[in-house]
Amino acid sequence: MSIRLIAAIDTQQGIATDSGIPWKLAGDTAYFREMTSSGQILMGGTTYTEFAAPLHGRDNFVLTSRPGPLRTGFLAIGSLGQLRAARPDEDIWVIGGAAVYAATIHDADELLITQVLADFNCTKFFPSYREEFALDSQGEDRREGEESYRFETWRHK
Repeated sequence: MSIRLIAAIDTQQGIATDSGIPWKLAGDTAYFREMTSSGQILMGGTTYTEFAAPLHGRDNFVLTSRPGPLRTGFLAIGSLGQLRAARPDEDIWVIGGAAVYAATIHDADELLITQVLADFNCTKFFPSYREEFALDSQGEDRREGEESYRFETWRHK
């Protein structure tokens, strides 16, 4: 079982502005879907509110301490530890947001980073990771419209 964080970040480690993700990259969306197609999904409350429906074909857990029901297809969980205990043999994909990344990064085996090669003046950020993780692989730079990006895989040291 592996814990992987997957995120697209700008050159300042930004992941979003107050109005959401500031870039639209079809290649990154396809990469995200392919990489997270199996295993469990873990997201925070803000990310949950951004999804109209759960990601198809996998369990979608929302890290929350708030009482009350979630929409159909989403399951509440109190901690990463609870999810690991409930599903010990299954991979976990942490998909955001900033607080969930910060709470889980030290437990991660691997980071899948889409490095967007621009500064978008984000207000929400991915936590520091370069001291704890080593770059394992880096894809070629890609371009969509005005944006350039590449896929990187970082492994826990």
